[in-house]
This record gives sequence, structure tokens and C-alpha cells, in this order.
Amino acid sequence: MDPIRIHIAPELFAPAESSHFEGIAEWPILKAGPDLYSFDEPIRWSVEVTNTGDAFLVTGTAEVLAKTSCARCLDEVSLPLFGEIEGYYLIDPQDSAPEDMDEDEFEYLPADHSIDVSPLIQAALLLEVPYVPLCKDDCKGLCPECGANLNEGPCGCEQSKEEDIATNPFAALKDLKFDNEG
Repeated sequence: MDPIRIHIAPELFAPAESSHFEGIAEWPILKAGPDLYSFDEPIRWSVEVTNTGDAFLVTGTAEVLAKTSCARCLDEVSLPLFGEIEGYYLIDPQDSAPEDMDEDEFEYLPADHSIDVSPLIQAALLLEVPYVPLCKDDCKGLCPECGANLNEGPCGCEQSKEEDIATNPFAALKDLKFDNEG
């Protein structure tokens, strides 16, 4: 992903000053674990940069309609993502870390006074993607035997298993392996 830089103007170095920035980010894909999210339109973002006295607080939102595959049936799923952006940049590189923050919760303002908001946008959207993307909560997935989408109806494999069990109640146990068997 390309950097999206916002420049901190000199007037923002006065405590309690703030400024608004917004724009779009054109990313082809967002990777979240094994899932890939694509976008048909740009990501819309908006941030407010506020001077807290010793740091710049960057807060805002990022939103986009994302597409991915259902984890069960592999059909395409569209998900609206709306993430909260937050970043904290210490103004003076000589300042020590705030007592209530870990080292990974803040950064130092770069010497060129520009902040790359793309990692903040990415983090905001990654927090909003589902752990397991599904087309619907009760998605039946794919048949493990023939690969048919079970949301579209039962497959032939399922019917033959049901017929076996109906005529012989012990048919469900036919593939059971015991420890002493090879």
C-alpha cells in the first residue's frame, strides 16, 4: 500500500490546535489472516489531528465496501467496513514514552513533520473484518465428498448416506476405525 502523508503545518504546533484532513485510499487488496478483501471503490478516510501539548493525537474514520469469500461455501460476500482511526505521535523525539502507553502504542513525529496515515487506516479496517467471513450465519458450506454448495440444496452424496442409514442404522459406523486396525 502506498503511503498517505499528511503534513503538520506550523500553526498546529500550538497546544490545543487541531486540523481536519480527509481523502481516499486506492488499495487493491487487504490481507487479514488467510482472507483477502478487495474493494470496488476507494477507501474513504477522515482524520482530525489535535495537538495535546506533547503529542499529536490523530483520530478519525475509514470506510469502504469490501468483498471476500465466504469461509464455508466460498461464495462472494460484501461487507461494509467502518473503522475508527487512532494514532499518537510524540512531538519531541527526546520525550520519553508516556507512562500509560506501551512502546507500540505511539510513534515520534518524523523530522519532515508528515504523518503516514495508511498504517492507521489499515489497522482500523483490520479491526473490523470478521474473524470468519460468512455469507450468512447459517451457511451450510460445501459437501466434503463432492464439493456441492449445500446452501443450494442437498447433494447426491447426502441422499445416498441418508438412504444407507435409513435401511441400516449401523451404516453410519461403517467407516469407523479402531486403534488396533490398520
